[in-house]
Amino acid sequence: MAGLLIAGTTSDAGKSTVTAGLCRAFARRGVRVAPFKAQNMSNNSMVVRAADGTLGEIGRAQWIQARAARAIPEPAMNPVLLKPGSDIGTHAVVMGQPAGTVSSANWRADRAPWAAIAHEAFDDLSGRYDVVIAEGAGSPTEINLRDSDYVNMGLAQHASLPTVVVGDIDRGGVFAALYGTLALLDAADQALVTGFIINKFRGDASLLAPGLDSLEQLTRRRVYGVLPWHPQVWLDSEDTLDVPAASADAETATRRVAVIRLPRISNFTDVDALRLEPGLDVHFASSPAGLADADLVVIPGSRATVADLAWLRQRGLDRAIVRHADDGGAVLGICGGYQMLGALISDPAGVESPTQQVAGLGLLDVRTQFGADKTLSLCHGTALDAPVEGYEIHHGRVDVSDGEPFPGGVRQGRVIGTLWHGLFESDAFRAAFLRDVLGARPSDVSFADARERRLDLLADLVEKYLPVDDLLQLARDGAPDGLRAVPPARS
Repeated sequence: MAGLLIAGTTSDAGKSTVTAGLCRAFARRGVRVAPFKAQNMSNNSMVVRAADGTLGEIGRAQWIQARAARAIPEPAMNPVLLKPGSDIGTHAVVMGQPAGTVSSANWRADRAPWAAIAHEAFDDLSGRYDVVIAEGAGSPTEINLRDSDYVNMGLAQHASLPTVVVGDIDRGGVFAALYGTLALLDAADQALVTGFIINKFRGDASLLAPGLDSLEQLTRRRVYGVLPWHPQVWLDSEDTLDVPAASADAETATRRVAVIRLPRISNFTDVDALRLEPGLDVHFASSPAGLADADLVVIPGSRATVADLAWLRQRGLDRAIVRHADDGGAVLGICGGYQMLGALISDPAGVESPTQQVAGLGLLDVRTQFGADKTLSLCHGTALDAPVEGYEIHHGRVDVSDGEPFPGGVRQGRVIGTLWHGLFESDAFRAAFLRDVLGARPSDVSFADARERRLDLLADLVEKYLPVDDLLQLARDGAPDGLRAVPPARS
């Protein structure tokens, strides 16, 4: 099996970014490369089609990594996807399909069967691709979970994967984090860790040289390189840690879009395309003050619609949204946000919430009922005289009583609801929406081209600052023999 495990000192250290960059760099060399993440915890997901035509759901990060690899995204690239619905309960998706709920109290027992499924998916990809680049989850030194791990060193041991650890220098303490990550592993796991990458460095890299030399001497492992922080590096994120505060050109914007930052927000990348429009300030808001000067308020998707609706009410955001609409402002609800805009939400089976029935915001004449069956679809249509595409991921069935048809939903004046994610990635539709709803002049930005340019930029940085050919050879040859354990190794 040819492959690498890209591990990290923490969540959001840069594992997804490095994996995507290497996928594109390897693909440029004519290598058939696939991304993989055995278990992802994210509410940002994408609908993909399996080889047999079945639709499934994977983490958005693995979808964009597949695009970087110029491969077709499929469920095997993210065999286990966990979607947090509360602090103690998580919805599971296995090989693209719903697989019940996992509780924190039964964490080990609930996830035990998934190790074999995940490793089988990795082996399947390995048989069809030249190289598989696996992204770890969190940190490989979550030693309280090592006995049941199949995502980090458990996967590395299964497939004898050489492992590279990424550390984010922006967080501070990167040398301690890298050394500590290695030192807390047992000797067998340390034998697969071949070296390190430092991510998001700002300034003169020569200032790091003494620290890099010391780290290599202490660990007898290579620092493969230092990736700089770059303002234009952007990927479809899996983690709300990456939710941006505001658009870069906020001060010169002529229209303002406020996106409600729900606690259990899902598919927040739905507004990424809007962020590319030079005349828009797209910012995330969690209080009524954040909506004060907005032209458009967006209520995004939610993994726990009823709970997030209660959060809106606790903060007074429900009243602020209704006032905004009453004053003639535009409101867009996407998926769970659409359901919140309706008259009533029912969940008699407790699919998302123990609350069986709750009143919505009453801005749209629709009613939602949750059921056990999940809808997954890839959608195509026409709206505002423009072609539009999207995808659906939801348990709620929405019944519409009144309003003008809109893709995946309904429109009543300047209040719009849709079950379709990804609408704004359709350039012609986005332009028509901005003209019709906001009276704004759209740009000629192509979102697909912008995404490709960002992937190529990332690959260019990886090519410049990392030894790509050495890492490709490492993936093919495996970890070298004789990598010594460093104290205080666990035994």
